[in-house]
Amino acid sequence: MMKALVQRGCVAVQYKSLAMVSAVRLLFLCIATSLVAHAGADELNYIVVETSSLKPDAVCKGHRVHPSVNYTSSWTPLSNPHGPCSPSWEEGADHIASSMVDDMLRWDQHRAGYIQRKLSGNVSQEDVPVSNSKSTVVHNSGGGAALFGVGGGGGTAGMAKVSAAAADPAATGGRLPGVSQLMLLDTASDVAWVQCAPCPPSQCYPQTDVLYDPSRSGSSAPFSCSSTACRQLGPYANGCTSNNQCQYRVLYPDGSTTSGTLISDVLSLTPTSQVPMFEFGCSHAARGSFSSSKTAGIMALGRGKQSLVSQTTTEYGQVFSKFSYCFPPTTSHQGFFVLGVPWMASFRYAVTPLLKTPMLYQVRLVAIHVAGQRLNVPPAVFAAGAAIDSRTVITRLPPTAYQALRAAFRDRMRMYRPAPPNGQLDTCYDFTGVSSIMLPTISLVFDRTAGVELDPSGVLFGNCLAFASTGDDSATGIIGFVQLQTIEVLYNVAGGTVGFRRGAC
Repeated sequence: MMKALVQRGCVAVQYKSLAMVSAVRLLFLCIATSLVAHAGADELNYIVVETSSLKPDAVCKGHRVHPSVNYTSSWTPLSNPHGPCSPSWEEGADHIASSMVDDMLRWDQHRAGYIQRKLSGNVSQEDVPVSNSKSTVVHNSGGGAALFGVGGGGGTAGMAKVSAAAADPAATGGRLPGVSQLMLLDTASDVAWVQCAPCPPSQCYPQTDVLYDPSRSGSSAPFSCSSTACRQLGPYANGCTSNNQCQYRVLYPDGSTTSGTLISDVLSLTPTSQVPMFEFGCSHAARGSFSSSKTAGIMALGRGKQSLVSQTTTEYGQVFSKFSYCFPPTTSHQGFFVLGVPWMASFRYAVTPLLKTPMLYQVRLVAIHVAGQRLNVPPAVFAAGAAIDSRTVITRLPPTAYQALRAAFRDRMRMYRPAPPNGQLDTCYDFTGVSSIMLPTISLVFDRTAGVELDPSGVLFGNCLAFASTGDDSATGIIGFVQLQTIEVLYNVAGGTVGFRRGAC
């Protein structure tokens, strides 16, 4: 004879003829019943995810979504600098899959701290480097890198080998003029820069591309110390040389630095899309975390006067006041970067207003849904807004919001084995032997939007819930790039909005 008892979502089967029930069998029934209880209520609020799909492969799979040609200006492939789709990838390397995850999370803490200090107005060029140990190297794998052509106006600049990542005719139309440079995109940076020849090994780091040499470009010219561009450097000014050339210096939150001469040259985004007299730093000394990516430098997309967006908006008007990017779901795929106006219908984007702040790109997060259920978080918790940052890895939420998210997620993931925390990620799972998982959906609801549902790659990072706490309910949140993977993020700077388009890459 048998009877069933329902205990907190688990079915305990009792046989009168047996003294006890197998613990393994009881656990199995508990898992199965819990899964059915959640998924059966509304299967649309769960996604079956193959665990293998969350891990990168050793080969580049290209684009999951066919590259669109519906853009009026420029389109260039985007890849993680530590993945097989990057020109800097080394055959047989396994940086991102295991050992570098811990480094990424440590670096991300420093990045998030820098963003918070910048938002509060407490950041300066004299910030103390985050590591006091000279033997500690914090690597950065965050964000994405794209190829840009620098120089070539006079036809004398050298030509670097164009990588396979940029060889798609639909993406570039051919080879870029000048020297192709792989650069990290950074929405929180104001000054773009590349390493320049001469660049002695004692002062610079090895990069994949041929060094840009301004002496070989007929269109290159340094700025004098009395120039408007030099006077507008503000905190990035670094004096003047004896031959009246303006100098710059940028110090990053992990202690990395770059310094050199402020110059201008032709910037090529595609063979048919160029920015003449683009102002950028010609770096003769760059040290720190850049060395792990082997990229040539930083393409600044911030709100400062020196950024790519500000320069092109001033020169070309509102056509170039828009840019977008889409980070791929894994390092084995490619995304894209666009400067200009897409032809995509506006209804394809979930659009939210940009907050009127002079620093960074901030939006208003108003709610979070887990498995279709809105979290019970008072609206005042989100009052400080959230900054969108292309190089912060993990999204930070006010503690009240994060704790509600964590509790809801854990409740819907009870059927999986918990694992120890990993740094600031405190909700982790052991998926050993599990081929697929039932993952609850998570949607971020921004002001005037119905919500943006995250891709599964934006929910988990290293088998952990890819969110963390800001530590203070009054602090501004940060939307990291992991949450926005596969989503095109369109910045309409002149129009004062940000748009989100799911499934774009």
